[in-house]
Amino acid sequence: MADSPLSNRTVVVTGAARGLGAALVRELARRGARPALLGHEKDRLEALAASLPGPALAVEADVTDPAALQEAADRVRGRLGPASAVVANAGIAEGGPFADSDPALWSRVIEVNLTGSAHTARAFLPHLFETSGYLLQVASLASFGAAPMMTAYCASKAGVEAFAHALRAEVAHRGVAVGVAYLNWTDTDMIRDADRFAVLHELRAHMPPPARRVYPVEPVAARLARAVERRRTALYVPAWLRLAQPARAALPPVVLRVARRDLPRLEAAGALRATGLLGAGGHADQAVRDASRTG
Repeated sequence: MADSPLSNRTVVVTGAARGLGAALVRELARRGARPALLGHEKDRLEALAASLPGPALAVEADVTDPAALQEAADRVRGRLGPASAVVANAGIAEGGPFADSDPALWSRVIEVNLTGSAHTARAFLPHLFETSGYLLQVASLASFGAAPMMTAYCASKAGVEAFAHALRAEVAHRGVAVGVAYLNWTDTDMIRDADRFAVLHELRAHMPPPARRVYPVEPVAARLARAVERRRTALYVPAWLRLAQPARAALPPVVLRVARRDLPRLEAAGALRATGLLGAGGHADQAVRDASRTG
């Protein structure tokens, strides 16, 4: 796709080792971009970068570490040139009753998803000022459709939406565009792991049919890549999510009704329990934190 606006442009993707981030990297490379892959799991990042058809760079970096992100930004500039686009995709999740949640784990979800997105933007904004570039913040239906048993994840995704809106207004006069991608359930390790837990599976199963569907990762990645090409202010995947925006004030009462009906039964069955960090990406984040404490 030599005619893509991304051809020969450097595009940074966080959380690039697996799932949606990895699929997005492959799609960006297909469009001629020079991807910079950031995240945990160095071996996976390097293997993916080596499999791409053009120049790419893998950098192991924790998005909650500003110094590591600054070092990554310097490496990207030195190897691939300043970033024309950055996709803040890194994210983790955990589920379970808030009252019984591990405070450190709950805070870690906020730290990775919200604070990590801010650290990513801070590290790469000098690039984007230079290139009149674009930042795409990956958010979620959870940004405006908060659900029980996912308090940290929902709070973090509502936070990144507000952060992106505020940052957009702040940097527009510098030629930098900021977009928000609202995604529904996508077929990643995180979602597959969540389905192992009865309470999370049943809460999704009781959503309206379009809202409970899990979407394949490759078409979602293609939509994200097109959003980067077009510097979209907002992206909804699937497209019907756009219809939920005007009705977002009506969503909490609907969620409350479902929760009042279903949670007592699940509680009686002993299904309301903490999940820990979900998916292989969550496990990788846990492993890095465990290693830092013992090292």
